[in-house]
Amino acid sequence: MIEPVLELKGLTKSFGALKVTDGVDLDLRPGEIHALIGPNGAGKSSLIKLVAGELAANSGSIRFDGREINGLDQIARARLGLTRTFQVSSLIPEFSARGNVMLAAQARHRSVFGFVRQVSRDRELTGEAMQALERVGLADRAAVRVSELSHGEKRLLEIAMALAMRPRIFLMDEPMAGLGQEGSSRLIGFLDNLRREAPILLIEHDMDAVFQLADRISVLVAGRIIARGKADEIRTHPEVRAAYLGEDEA
Repeated sequence: MIEPVLELKGLTKSFGALKVTDGVDLDLRPGEIHALIGPNGAGKSSLIKLVAGELAANSGSIRFDGREINGLDQIARARLGLTRTFQVSSLIPEFSARGNVMLAAQARHRSVFGFVRQVSRDRELTGEAMQALERVGLADRAAVRVSELSHGEKRLLEIAMALAMRPRIFLMDEPMAGLGQEGSSRLIGFLDNLRREAPILLIEHDMDAVFQLADRISVLVAGRIIARGKADEIRTHPEVRAAYLGEDEA
């Protein structure tokens, strides 16, 4: 059996009386896309934040490449190669698309923000940024300020920033959001190839994309995994159809 790169065991997180993650077991294996789906409020984004180190778990274990990482903060986890797509709110609106990706690449080189003037003259970082932007189809928008990008372009920019970090795992929270049909189709093809570089834990509401991409799908409802399997198994699972797909059991 292939050893997982990421393994969650009994992961639990509560905010007062509200339990947003309830004893979750989940793993991610080399070369795969493991999709995490569920209705709004199921706790999907909270789970990603627990893995990334943005939230601290109340109990349970997170192992990355065989190492327990519960005690590591978000920066330390990113430097190990565990990188999530950046949220739009984390982008710097006054900077160009290229400048944002350069800062992500700089973080990989263990420089902490700052020194923007030096970074802007660094040819290596510029080259890395342009390569990442080229891969997501934003090379011609490199000099455009983030504030002038469309919502879909910002989502692609987040992925370019994650690429610049050269992660060993991608944590992606709804990368298809705001892309439209053509943009989503291109991104599906891109992610299908990207899994060869690093496995992807994917949160996505676009079920067509999920069923096309995912090797395995886990269904989260009220903080608990209620089902796990391949696309065909999830499509026909009675609990999933009732709780998530909005269908009554036959």
